Amino acid sequence: MGVMHIPGHTHQAPREVALEEIEAVLGDCHLCQLYQSRHNIVFGVGNPRARVMFIGEAPGRNEDLQGEPFVGRAGKLLDDMLEMIDLDRSRVYIANIVKCRPPHNRDPLNEEQAACRHWLDAQRDLIRPKLIVCLGRIAAMAVIKPDFRITREHGQWFDIESARAMAIYHPSALLRDITKRPETFADLRSLRSEAKRVCERLYK
Repeated sequence: MGVMHIPGHTHQAPREVALEEIEAVLGDCHLCQLYQSRHNIVFGVGNPRARVMFIGEAPGRNEDLQGEPFVGRAGKLLDDMLEMIDLDRSRVYIANIVKCRPPHNRDPLNEEQAACRHWLDAQRDLIRPKLIVCLGRIAAMAVIKPDFRITREHGQWFDIESARAMAIYHPSALLRDITKRPETFADLRSLRSEAKRVCERLYK
């Protein structure tokens, strides 16, 4: 049986470990500088057996205060986007590349993403989603490919390891620029079609 080892910690556990136990291993993580300014570690939320996983870049102010990904205006928009394709948070899983808020909502640095990548990989190993949706450029560059161009490649499907992945505009970007919404609605329709094709019972 394979094991998961988190650098910086002595605890080891089988891949089948529950998400709650992975979060407990995360504990009061000090693997990068972000711990100095955070209020809460924002681990993830949703169905541990989800076939569809959404991955953003990092918590914002509201997420940092509440300890849950995608709350506030961007979170409400994401909920509305899920509802458009007959999904909700109880049927998907939502996480971020990094689990702590970068100061002033700046992009997470490469070293911060690297320090936190073990936690995201552990989540993916346990959940084993068939479809991954990256929310925004930073997540797509980390998960799909380093030179990902969100304006050119959003809505396109890529094969990564044992999953299919696509990227859409981040809900915060859609709040700032409503002209991107029609493209995103088309991307969501593509997501729904692919989910119906590869995720048995998701829509049953």
